[in-house]
Amino acid sequence: MRSIVLAAGLLTLAACATEGVEEPAFAVSLAEGDFEVRQYASTIVAETTVSGNAWDARFAGFGPLADYIFATERGGEKIAMTAPVTQAPREKIAMTAPVIQQPSGSGEEWIITFTMPAAYTMETLPAPANPDVRLVEVPARTMGVLSFTGLATDADMKAAEARLLDHVRNAGMKPTGDVEFAFYDPPWTLPFLRRNEAMVSVVAEPARQN
Repeated sequence: MRSIVLAAGLLTLAACATEGVEEPAFAVSLAEGDFEVRQYASTIVAETTVSGNAWDARFAGFGPLADYIFATERGGEKIAMTAPVTQAPREKIAMTAPVIQQPSGSGEEWIITFTMPAAYTMETLPAPANPDVRLVEVPARTMGVLSFTGLATDADMKAAEARLLDHVRNAGMKPTGDVEFAFYDPPWTLPFLRRNEAMVSVVAEPARQN
């Protein structure tokens, strides 16, 4: 009986962990099952770059960003936690877009980000004390988004990426960058309750000439 009560408590805790947490604003222009096309408003993110495989990098990047929002290494007020935490491959060549090339091998690098609450501007956000944490403005963009559950292991992420790109092509759209990933739940959330997303910036495919 006690084990049943404990399990029920864990389910409730996991389900409620992100209630009331601010998320970036978007409008949905297409919804087909677990795939959506969304228009996101511009946002400000705090980001850091870490090396390693996708799983380890996610947790390595969380620390310095958490230190920033909780004012561990700087003066000033704490910043409210938002969702999701996002993860994207770091560009390998000098280009204008922040995410250009999918990394491979043991030397891969990832950009981990927290979205700042919408009430802040670049002028009102406190400056990071850690030079590895940067504040960046992300312009408004249209994103193809695939929702999936699970632990979001490397294999899960690759499978979600393939499914996302299939949906994007079937919707008559073209990806304009690499796939990034969004994670909404704390680490203790049970895998089947987790809300994860694979996301890619998209544009409509030009109409073919007959």
